[in-house]
Amino acid sequence: MAEINFLAQYQAATKRDYVQRVVEHDKAQCAEVAKQWGFDYWDGDRRFGYGGMRYDGRWRPIAEDIARHYGLKPGMRVLDIGCGKAFLLYELTQVVPGLEVAGLDISAYGIANAKEEMRLFLRQGNCTSLPYPDGYFDFVYSINTFHNLLNFELMAALKEMQRVGKGGKWLCVESYRNEREKANMLYWQLTCETFYMPKEWRWFCQMAGYDGDLGFIYFD
Repeated sequence: MAEINFLAQYQAATKRDYVQRVVEHDKAQCAEVAKQWGFDYWDGDRRFGYGGMRYDGRWRPIAEDIARHYGLKPGMRVLDIGCGKAFLLYELTQVVPGLEVAGLDISAYGIANAKEEMRLFLRQGNCTSLPYPDGYFDFVYSINTFHNLLNFELMAALKEMQRVGKGGKWLCVESYRNEREKANMLYWQLTCETFYMPKEWRWFCQMAGYDGDLGFIYFD
């Protein structure tokens, strides 16, 4: 179970004022709005989520790194769990033409406003019950989704991710290594339900039988 961070350059470009996030607005109310997974979360004010998630090409180098690392080739099947607007999934199809792709997200708004070329391949659903056959995908990944689950939901989702994949897997979640990062994470997050250190994430993965790789987003 290797730790791989494909998002380092993406994270470095994101500027965060942790304290402002807490004191400028009613954080609890903002979190309640964010967890509706609608317009406000994706394209509304920054205090509710992304502050406007628009395609700008920033996911291309990440797609290139992922394709290279996992040896993706035309004809392979790829699943994005928690695909959102499917920008990364789209970039993978551009980096490796001929991929068969699928994406699943809990947000009807996210799918309806996804990259137009991808909408045909996306489904609304919950990652605790994936609508795909056993061993169907050659590569399965998930970014910023599993930390939004309760612990009993997390076990089910990990088992599902393992079940549908027959090749490489990569799970990326928010985490912390020390009290400073823990405090920053609590200040910044809007939708997290599970606040675990990397060693705890590895324990959950082992208990669920997940044999893929892990990636962590830290708030330093």
